[in-house]
Amino acid sequence: MSSNIDELVFLHQIAAPCHLAILAESIGLKTRIVKHAAELELEKQSNNFYLISQKGAALDSKGIPLLVSRLVEHVPVALYQVERGSLDQESALLLGVRGLLYSDQRMDLMLTGLRKMVSDELWYDRPLISKIFRRLVQQLDTSVEIPADTVAILQRLTSRERTIIQLVSSGARNKEIAQRLCISEHTVKAHISSIFRKTESRNRVELLRWAQTYQSHCELVS
Repeated sequence: MSSNIDELVFLHQIAAPCHLAILAESIGLKTRIVKHAAELELEKQSNNFYLISQKGAALDSKGIPLLVSRLVEHVPVALYQVERGSLDQESALLLGVRGLLYSDQRMDLMLTGLRKMVSDELWYDRPLISKIFRRLVQQLDTSVEIPADTVAILQRLTSRERTIIQLVSSGARNKEIAQRLCISEHTVKAHISSIFRKTESRNRVELLRWAQTYQSHCELVS
């Protein structure tokens, strides 16, 4: 099959054979299997697509492999061998994961999912995509004019800082944020200090009030 993907890279950390790689090869895709996360090489010049197995991976509170939040900023990523009910699909979609392939899925559906994802399409349940799309449209429709100084604050916030604001708003503590973003707690504290300064918040309570007021704008800017 024709695809703009050079190679599918599978992070497969369990002893069992990687059946999905065999399936991918059967439709003409070049594959490479990596056993350890440390062996992943993010070649920026290539058009590789990364598939991370949920099984055998260290997971965050949403059931998403911790490694994913670091990868999605640089390369296309999807998850496979996902156990149903063990992962928050909405969080995965909003994080930037291209799709989910479940361990109990029929082979023909996995094949369809692979084809769609390497063709730069999302592979999620249609109701979920519709729900997210409706929410974004609603945010655009109900968008209120915001003060110029707030616009300036939103523009000064980095993508990582906006992500941390959303995690703080969801109740995540520094340790959880560090695990989710694969950074140290010290780095999280430095980011939060910068966020307090930029949003003129003295503490988390004031930051939460600020985030609730401008949450939709933060999400759209990010």
